[in-house]
Amino acid sequence: MKNTFNSALLLTFFLMSTISFSQELETAPQRKQVKNEISFELLQVINGAYQLTYERYIWNNFSASLSLGYKGKEGILSLSGIDTDKLKTGNVFYTGYQIAPEIRYYLRSTSKNYLDGFYFGIYLKHSDYSSNLSGSYVNEGVDYDLEFKMELDVTSVGFLLGYKLPITKHLNIDFLIAGPGSGNYNFQIKNEKDLPNEFYDDLNDALENYSLFDLINSDFRFSQVNNKTKFSALSWRYGIALGYTF
Repeated sequence: MKNTFNSALLLTFFLMSTISFSQELETAPQRKQVKNEISFELLQVINGAYQLTYERYIWNNFSASLSLGYKGKEGILSLSGIDTDKLKTGNVFYTGYQIAPEIRYYLRSTSKNYLDGFYFGIYLKHSDYSSNLSGSYVNEGVDYDLEFKMELDVTSVGFLLGYKLPITKHLNIDFLIAGPGSGNYNFQIKNEKDLPNEFYDDLNDALENYSLFDLINSDFRFSQVNNKTKFSALSWRYGIALGYTF
């Protein structure tokens, strides 16, 4: 629901922008056709992610691009901590990098340059994240400190649909309206502290209230040994990027 709302908001903004710039573009002289663009993703900044993309026109309205990004601890998205009578943890903030190659096709009828107008395409995205889980646990009157290391890597593939709006001779705004796909998730957790056996039962019971873990294999349980799991889920891309062409 949240992703659908964000996509609708981006589409509304795009339609308003198109109307305001349409008259100016119709009367503007033919611009120099450029084949390169460097862009910066704007929406991901609010979640502490910084992504740069290089796009190159290839042939016959097709382009190829490569995006590189880094996710820091800052940002508005995180997994809320656990808070029960026996178990308390802090919020989970993840950090890491992401890489995403893309192939796009720009509709000739809407493009006044090699790298603008409506487009559709395909993408491959790989993300590698790590995080720490710390907190406290009380069992039979004894206090225990928690220290876990978590690793998550995600590989997803999907389709792209968007519109790139030229605003000056060298600046574009790229509206990635929709990017549905499928992702493969690999999750691993490592315990750094000695804890009683009862802790893992209490942790698994607490995590049943988190819808995120509904996606994980039903036989996955946190235990004293390092544990891994794999699962698949739908993925979704959207965004707004500011690009410089040359």
